[in-house]
Amino acid sequence: MMSSTYNVTGTSAWMTDELEGFRDAVRRFVGSEITPHQERWRKQQHVDRALWNKGGEMGILCADIPEQYGGSGGNFAHQSIVFEELGYAGDMSFGIHVHAIVAHYILNQGTEAQKLKYLPRLASGEMVAAIAMSEPGAGSDLKGIRTTAVKDGDGYSVNGSKTFISNGYLADLVVVVVKTDLDAGHKGVSLLLLETKDNPGFRVGRILEKVGQKGQDTCELFFDNARVPSENVLGGVEGKGFAQLMTELPYERTILGVAGVAAIERALQLTVDYTRERKAFGQALIDMQNTRFVLAEVKTEATVARIFIDRCIEDTIAGRMDTVRASMAKYWISDLQCKVIDQCVQLFGGYGYMLEYPIAQMYVDARVQRIYGGANEIMKEIIARSL
Repeated sequence: MMSSTYNVTGTSAWMTDELEGFRDAVRRFVGSEITPHQERWRKQQHVDRALWNKGGEMGILCADIPEQYGGSGGNFAHQSIVFEELGYAGDMSFGIHVHAIVAHYILNQGTEAQKLKYLPRLASGEMVAAIAMSEPGAGSDLKGIRTTAVKDGDGYSVNGSKTFISNGYLADLVVVVVKTDLDAGHKGVSLLLLETKDNPGFRVGRILEKVGQKGQDTCELFFDNARVPSENVLGGVEGKGFAQLMTELPYERTILGVAGVAAIERALQLTVDYTRERKAFGQALIDMQNTRFVLAEVKTEATVARIFIDRCIEDTIAGRMDTVRASMAKYWISDLQCKVIDQCVQLFGGYGYMLEYPIAQMYVDARVQRIYGGANEIMKEIIARSL
């Protein structure tokens, strides 16, 4: 059985021969269709639209969505392999993570008609998905959103704006978090499935200039009497949005943990390789005690993180992953990711600050992991409530 190049503990317990074959296919896809284009995508600030269609043909866009809805019929292990292989390749441009999250909102919270209409189109790459939560004045505090949806004939008229929306530039389907009742607090929040094509009230703003992850199209979205038909309230009932968000956020946060561990493992391997080759004061860097001690610490931390995320993957497959542990995974692994990559940059010396070296790109790409998906301070608050 082939083990992952970077996995510090060898083959994870949840891996099988079938999954190893899937990993090999995904790795080849990433190597041919994603890695060669990274610099160009960073300059244009988004991936090529055709990549989504290729990902659909490959069966990786909705790897854990049932075949009856057009998905690949796998489980979270298959989807985790996709995220790991993108992480091992250093890709932070392909917004497949958000796409998969939206698919799960529809799978778990949508009506049967919504599943049949949208999931096959998401799985094939015909539609690119985004989720619009954050606003200029409301980030982690979703109760503070101001985007409204007012009943208008056979649908809704949506007004407001969203920001920091991943996949926003290319999105065909946006799950928009709105207020359908301004006086009902969190019970007035609903999720709407908004199609962007031929929707005159919908407008994409600028692609935001970020510190890192420049190949990922992150945009502002504007709604000026944008239309959403009545049947596109997620789940068919108003006022369920906050509960739907709370139910689905653990999946998103576990994904961030999976991606974070892959980044940690890649950073360790890149740094071990570099310190073996780089010489200073007549010896390889890895022969110096400080280097060896730092790398010993990093390998230990990477191993602990791998064992933890493997358990999270197993529990997600089994349907028993809970909000508290997903919050632990998201906060602790993203904190560790930033810490480890910073230590690795230091061992690279001046070259670690040059973007032509992958470790430098990883450094600028990592920081937002502690912010999106719910700021780590919010994760700690969720965990604290369980005490």
